[in-house]
Amino acid sequence: QVQLVESGGGLVQPGGSLRLSCAASGNRLRLNAMGWFRQAPGKQRELVTDITPDGTTKYSDSVKGRFTISRDNAKNTVYLQMNSLKSEDTAVYYCVAEGILGALKRARGAGPQWDYWGQGTQVTVSS
Repeated sequence: QVQLVESGGGLVQPGGSLRLSCAASGNRLRLNAMGWFRQAPGKQRELVTDITPDGTTKYSDSVKGRFTISRDNAKNTVYLQMNSLKSEDTAVYYCVAEGILGALKRARGAGPQWDYWGQGTQVTVSS
């Protein structure tokens, strides 16, 4: 049983910055890739960014150059630094993690398999 708990969401003005954190916990915790999704009301869920254990990152075109994902493997924590925030960044942000099962599927040629999801944290960008 793995739990992901996001924190750091809130209200920020356009052009401002916000840093999200996601702490993973559970017995026999073993995580591979981690990442962040977001979903705005009435919008499709979007993979914002993800990061592998060795630090390889990917970003959606909409956030590239503004957002930075990082992780602390010793603390089982992933971060999302969001700069130059825009109103269109307003969404619920979900932390995701790939466990052993997902890693096995990826080894067979599949893309990232997000086995665990946090409950989400609201980010609102508004003046």
